[in-house]
Amino acid sequence: MGVLTQEQKDAFWRDGCLVVPNAVTPDLLARLRAEIAGWVEQSRAHTKPFGPPCVDGRPRFDMGKEHSAENPALRRINNPSDISPAYLEAMRDSDMTEMVAELIGPDVKFHHCKINLKLMGAKTEVLYHQDFAYTPHTNDDIITALLFLDDVDETNGALTIVPGSHKGPMYSLFDGDRFTGAVSDADEKALLAQSIPCYGPAGSVCLMHTKLAHGSAPNAGTKPRGLYICVYTAADAVPLARNPMPSTHEGEVIRGKPARFARITETRVELPQQPKSASFFTVQGQASAQAAE
Repeated sequence: MGVLTQEQKDAFWRDGCLVVPNAVTPDLLARLRAEIAGWVEQSRAHTKPFGPPCVDGRPRFDMGKEHSAENPALRRINNPSDISPAYLEAMRDSDMTEMVAELIGPDVKFHHCKINLKLMGAKTEVLYHQDFAYTPHTNDDIITALLFLDDVDETNGALTIVPGSHKGPMYSLFDGDRFTGAVSDADEKALLAQSIPCYGPAGSVCLMHTKLAHGSAPNAGTKPRGLYICVYTAADAVPLARNPMPSTHEGEVIRGKPARFARITETRVELPQQPKSASFFTVQGQASAQAAE
């Protein structure tokens, strides 16, 4: 018997999004949260993005420009599964993983992961976009699984999505020739008018189709909002662009077996420009902390 009901599966394919509680065990959730607490403490000693470096040499930890030792604004940890057994376990072997396999399996690959963290007082926001525009593949059987590391409600910058938008057009993330990583102001206004929030207790997962339009506002509350974001693809989905966040586990088959053939569906998508900074937040116009250490 699977983790998801048929009703839940139907809801995912209808809406492009599904929030499910208890995606990891309480013990694993506690270990994930303990790692976050340790990384936030480490960030207090730094005034610009820091290591250990990622596969492509970029810093693994990124902070907003408002970051200080007294009020840390750690906002991104790139590929935590490369440095943390707990995050590797959640990515490979949890109910979250099983849910993904039930939707796009049985053969599933890992693409990349990251943590988006909104601490109290941080100004981090996510402008509207579709993930497929960052990571285009030969087909769109791709799921972004967003594990709630904290309780998420109306106060702390919840993810907002446009139900059914995965069935609609691909929005440009360019302003002329400049890659902005976000839809135009006019498109964002229209999308926000149709958006709904994704709330849930810590340990829930939001399963999101790669073409679903989404974003999130800054944390205006008194508690943090952390998301562990894992991107999974069908084994026969082959990348059309370089991974913007390469990992030592990139391409690992986590369920089933490797694909012999690539499955190609007809589509048209702009190829992204690869970020050179520590995180995509700078692409969207949100500077990193940059003071000299």
